[in-house]
Amino acid sequence: MENTLPLREIADAPRAIAAGGSLSGVAAGIARGVCRHFSAAGYGCLLEAPLRSGRRADVMALGAAGEIVIVEIKSGPQDFRTDRKWPDYREFCDRFFFAVGADFPQALIPKDVGLIVADRYGAAPVREGPHHKLAGSRRKAVSLSFARLAALRLQATIDPPRDYCV
Repeated sequence: MENTLPLREIADAPRAIAAGGSLSGVAAGIARGVCRHFSAAGYGCLLEAPLRSGRRADVMALGAAGEIVIVEIKSGPQDFRTDRKWPDYREFCDRFFFAVGADFPQALIPKDVGLIVADRYGAAPVREGPHHKLAGSRRKAVSLSFARLAALRLQATIDPPRDYCV
């Protein structure tokens, strides 16, 4: 199947979430606000969503009409300056955003991507991400991967993997 993750990689994702995920304190707060924003707009959100390219989207959101949004969280200027992988995310979403804290120097963020300012309580779009409509086959593959990952993570909350049981 094109553009889907191997079963092993998807199956490992609930373990990572059960183990606490990988977002740092500042990034975790921004992620919470971003998810609150998109949830209020009718999107479902996943954190640390693996992509076929081997990358992980900090936040992936799926809208009722099938629109896929990826948000890359930047906790500070140095985090942004050292990141060269963010253009790779565009081929997996209809819109791409950076999410930053209120004190982040927004001039660093390229003008051709969306920008969201967030904290742990909510988020406000500063600039909408340009719409790059995904091809139908890519949309289907990403949507199915999103749905499967969400189901596996939900299952892990009610039936944790054995190696995490006491």
